[in-house]
Amino acid sequence: MTSKIRWGIIGPGSIAKAFRGGVAGSQHGVLAAIATRDPNRPGLAEDFPGVRVVHGYEALLADPEIDAVYIAVPHTGHAEWAIKAAEAGKHVLVEKPFALSAFEIDAVFHAHRKAGTFAGEAFMYRLHPQAAQLAELIRSGAIGEVRMIQSSFGFSMGKFQPQHRLFASALAGGGILDVGGYPVSMARFVAGQVMGKPFADPVKVRGTAKLNDEGTDDWAAAILTFENGIVAQVSCAVMANLDNVLRIHGSEGRIEVPDFWFANGNRDQGLGRIDIIKGGKTETVSVNETRHVYSFEVDAAAEAIFAKRQELAAPGMSWADSLGNARVLDAWRKDAGIEFSVEKSANRVNTLANRKLGPNEGAIPKRSIPGLGKQASAVALGFEDFRTFASGAILLDAFWEKGGNIFDTAFVYGAGYTEKLFGEWHRNRGTREGAVLIGKGAHSPLCYPDVIAKQLTQSLDRLQTDYVDVYFMHRDNLDVPVGEFVDAMDAEVKKGRIRGPFGGSNWTMERFDEAVAYAERTGKTKPMALSNNFALSEMLVPIWDGCVTSSTDAWKQWLRDKQVTNFSWSSQGRGFFTDRAGRDKTDNEELVRCWYNDKNFARRDRAIELAQKLGHSPIHVALAFVLTQDFPSIPLIGPRTLGELDDSLKAFDIKLTPEQVAWLDRG
Repeated sequence: MTSKIRWGIIGPGSIAKAFRGGVAGSQHGVLAAIATRDPNRPGLAEDFPGVRVVHGYEALLADPEIDAVYIAVPHTGHAEWAIKAAEAGKHVLVEKPFALSAFEIDAVFHAHRKAGTFAGEAFMYRLHPQAAQLAELIRSGAIGEVRMIQSSFGFSMGKFQPQHRLFASALAGGGILDVGGYPVSMARFVAGQVMGKPFADPVKVRGTAKLNDEGTDDWAAAILTFENGIVAQVSCAVMANLDNVLRIHGSEGRIEVPDFWFANGNRDQGLGRIDIIKGGKTETVSVNETRHVYSFEVDAAAEAIFAKRQELAAPGMSWADSLGNARVLDAWRKDAGIEFSVEKSANRVNTLANRKLGPNEGAIPKRSIPGLGKQASAVALGFEDFRTFASGAILLDAFWEKGGNIFDTAFVYGAGYTEKLFGEWHRNRGTREGAVLIGKGAHSPLCYPDVIAKQLTQSLDRLQTDYVDVYFMHRDNLDVPVGEFVDAMDAEVKKGRIRGPFGGSNWTMERFDEAVAYAERTGKTKPMALSNNFALSEMLVPIWDGCVTSSTDAWKQWLRDKQVTNFSWSSQGRGFFTDRAGRDKTDNEELVRCWYNDKNFARRDRAIELAQKLGHSPIHVALAFVLTQDFPSIPLIGPRTLGELDDSLKAFDIKLTPEQVAWLDRG
């Protein structure tokens, strides 16, 4: 390779100066420009001699003379500028941490996956020859069986400075994000080498920290347990001088590597010394590397870009490696009780790319729902897996901007957190009137008429609104006359707290018919909607107690005859139409118990056959089946990532004919 990658730098701090040295010492990079919001900044010309200065980060991303960007702004700007770089078609190396959480990192990778651009996390030590030497020693059994790892990275600022980036909550300060990623990534690297893999993710993380008045960590420690029995003790600090030594303890000795992140050197050079201690004797191994420590990541990124790969090759941090590392840091922070002020709803008023939320337009079409006075999206979003505003808002924003406006919440989801999250989000984004909000209550064992009003009052408080658009009883209680439930829901309609259709989730058709007949007889508001399981595959036994499927032939006929809107949960068979299922795959107990029979496998076979003809996946066909019913059918989808959301929406590219729908169902 003789060509050069033309690098631009966003953020002219000390780490940017180190990267400049790495580019200068690389084989395949040249520093073309540096972007700053203050081109008159004192010392800029001295720190970056001869480098073209660009006024503003946007200008650098728009510059046709730039191929790749090194992002060296404070942590809170990493995701924003990495996403904007993808949108501009620029490759990126992002200074660690890649972003504030695994959810943010996943969103960045999603942007680069769509753009076809390279994105890497700048843990430069992973590309230094010392890392490869260390891996060889571990795999060769130089200290026998690896049993424990100890790794620390800590320094002392001497004085607490609440506005400094290392302490300020608004800047995601503290040791865990600033330097904790190094010992965590090294522990995962070492554990992976033992298993013959590039890295390993721990099966258990337990963390703690000493917090300051900003709520960020001055010093912190965590225990990581791996599936092969290795235990790692990791620690970090910004207010304590730790020993900063990696120790790998084996059955026959130990390995020690001081300051491994600089290969025992500094930001310019590290010789790569490794001490092997066995039987009281020390053997020192050194790769004697004299190149600039940052030059290796510059060349590794260039090699990936030239090869049209979107991520670093091992031992560099792949996308899965960066996500795994972030999940450990997320768990460590959670145990320590750290949520940065910049992550909270009051401050996270824009999208992750730091833009105002866009219009409710996109790939998801709108439709009319009987009894609802506003247009609703063809699918509804369930998001009960999210436990922070910053993580959940990423998906809520994307769903909205793709045209989705039905949001599925419930009194019991996350002990009320899903409702709280949506309340913060709609107040923050101003989306309440355009949204179709589903509320659910009266889950067993508290499935009684008087519970409906009591729980709805709590739900509306959490949701920060005075009404829901659609309401479902979450379960039924056959010991209570159905009229008492109709009366209770009708009362909420009259109060204006339910402004659209209501009904039951997991109700039988007989019970629903009885409820409608009671309402007609007494002049009460009629139930008009259900939320039962409905999918191309028929649920054989309930996934959870009290669940009801509407996928039987009798149910389908009833839904057609009554034209009752069904909000279908588990509308894609909970993985039955993916490669997780198969006649010879019996390791997933839920799939086997709930979906495995000849009739469902025949439907799965037909979905696979049609998907191959259409150029789609079977799961897209399965979702299109639910969307293309001759009764109002609204699938509930529960993507956890932007990639999963986009994948689900591919179902809208499929236009099934009535004949195809019938063939998928019955052959």
